[in-house]
Amino acid sequence: MQIIVVPEGIRKGTPACLNHRHLTMIVITGLVLLPAVVGVLAYKLTDFYQRQNGDPALAAYRKELIQSRAVLRKTREEATRHLNALALKMGSLQAQTLRLNALGSRLTRMAGLDGREFSFDTPPGVGGPEKSSATVVATVSPDITRSMDVLAHDLDRSQARLMALESMMMDRKLVAAVTPAGWPVQGGWVSSGFGARMDPFTGHQGIHEGVDIAARMGGPIYALGDGVVNFAGEKSGYGLMVEITHESGLVTRYSHCSSTIAKAGERVTRGQEVAKVGTTGRSTGPHLHLEVIRNGRPVNPVAYLDSSSNQFAKKATTVAAVKN
Repeated sequence: MQIIVVPEGIRKGTPACLNHRHLTMIVITGLVLLPAVVGVLAYKLTDFYQRQNGDPALAAYRKELIQSRAVLRKTREEATRHLNALALKMGSLQAQTLRLNALGSRLTRMAGLDGREFSFDTPPGVGGPEKSSATVVATVSPDITRSMDVLAHDLDRSQARLMALESMMMDRKLVAAVTPAGWPVQGGWVSSGFGARMDPFTGHQGIHEGVDIAARMGGPIYALGDGVVNFAGEKSGYGLMVEITHESGLVTRYSHCSSTIAKAGERVTRGQEVAKVGTTGRSTGPHLHLEVIRNGRPVNPVAYLDSSSNQFAKKATTVAAVKN
């Protein structure tokens, strides 16, 4: 094979002769170098593509990692919400417990119970030997949220019952306060009863519309219940008198007083001193003439008297001791 090489700018070419050996070398070189060059180019292109697009396994792992992080973040957010909800629930339960303790303490005082034996401020004593039970521990998995809801429901129900009990006790206490009861003087004794008797001045049969309680001159006279003084002054036959209308509808009269303390229109409470024992009016000596009027008619005051307690006298003695 003869090849003529004509350089640029030169009109006359230079002939070159290629023999079989040269052709064989060219063919071998082309067959060897060309695949190598193509392989290198393919490798470079593949490496470049992998760098641009990433390895499929690595991309899958990266995607799974991103999903795992998202799940972890969601789980953490849900756990935070649950913890916040539990914290709010615990705060609500603690507030309910404090209200129940306060309500229970009031009821304890109202009922006159011994606070050292029955106190809402301290937990009750509990105890006893404890025996482990692996089967129970293994099988029981309590739902904390549901348990707290049940506890909150029980607390609400207990609070409603305690409030109803407090209301009932308050009603009873109010009724007791406005209903005359007790003993109206310090010491003393019933010297004349209610009903038919011999009149101490005329000796004739008469009707005594109250009871007479002999007591020391100038001793205190106490109101038998809460009410309003509708009269305080002189009244024929009664001498100096204090008349109190109670919220229960009853009226009490305290007569033959040496002096009156309460004024007309004044509101008085049970056990408050309203007058002094005397012998004014139609009287033979120092005593208290007590009347109880119900629905406009006098009734026997004995039903409202309790001489055994003499509670107002004890109260006055205690106050005097404190002042001294």
